[in-house]
Amino acid sequence: MKNKKFISIANDVINLEIKALQNLKKNLNKSFNDAVIKIAKCQSKIILCGVGKSGLIASKISATLASVGTPSFSISASEASHGDLGMISKNDVLILLSYSGKTNELKNIIQYANRNKIFLIGIVSKKESILYKASDIKLLIPEVIEAGEIIPTSSTTSQLALGDALAITVMKFKNFGKLDFKKLHPAGSLGAQLRTVEDIMLIGNKIPFVKENLNMKTALKILTKKKLGFLLIQDKKKQTKGIITDGQIRRFNEKKETLSQMSVNQIMTKNPISIEKNSLAVKALSLMSEKKITSLCVHDKRNKKKTIGILHIHTLLQSSIY
Repeated sequence: MKNKKFISIANDVINLEIKALQNLKKNLNKSFNDAVIKIAKCQSKIILCGVGKSGLIASKISATLASVGTPSFSISASEASHGDLGMISKNDVLILLSYSGKTNELKNIIQYANRNKIFLIGIVSKKESILYKASDIKLLIPEVIEAGEIIPTSSTTSQLALGDALAITVMKFKNFGKLDFKKLHPAGSLGAQLRTVEDIMLIGNKIPFVKENLNMKTALKILTKKKLGFLLIQDKKKQTKGIITDGQIRRFNEKKETLSQMSVNQIMTKNPISIEKNSLAVKALSLMSEKKITSLCVHDKRNKKKTIGILHIHTLLQSSIY
């Protein structure tokens, strides 16, 4: 076979799978809506199972559901008949995947589900199959032409796409957002990008607060001790009134101002820029870049004038927020 035929074969495979997805899209109906609601309202676990290639797709769908806030795991069809059926409880929702719906390994699982009144969703193509007839919700995949005619390709692509559609629709139905996603994905670059300001801000004694009538001689000692390059000025009500930075102090020294005889409120910049604690850290970094500053005050949405934390550019960079 000449190399130039390889791309032609690849195009044929992709075209067959595209056609399968187009037919799947046309076939979505009320059963899909029913499945979404049942999965979203399940108070226990979503358990998926398939045989062979369908089993691999079942594992992937299960992982996707779990990653967006729906407790889920997959089980092996062969192991289910040797004790793993005990993993399935009456409050679970069981999703079985089989293109033919007649696979022998699934029969024991179907019988167990029906006998114990476990809710069963079948993702299947053959209406005359045992899986289709036994399912409480039937998600019918249109019949497909498999690429190469001998191996599951178009059918598993359809299963995977339907599983993704279920997972994302359930996610939106449950209002599962970025902050929820971040809780389940703390590691990796994606987890870093979804961190909030509250996750990485400095709090407590690390915040360089000083009183507004403090003299600069004492303030400079605190500035040196805190090693952050700025001071936050508070009034008697613990509200933030201003900020003093290393840069301001250098500019005053260039003018030969006598800093030691001044109070902090004489040289501070009033109303420092602040960000709400639930904002994404990447938003804070963008704000710093836009305003050409290296630190931010952090506030709770209930009181913008009270600083509950501080965010420094070094903290952001050390947390891989960029």
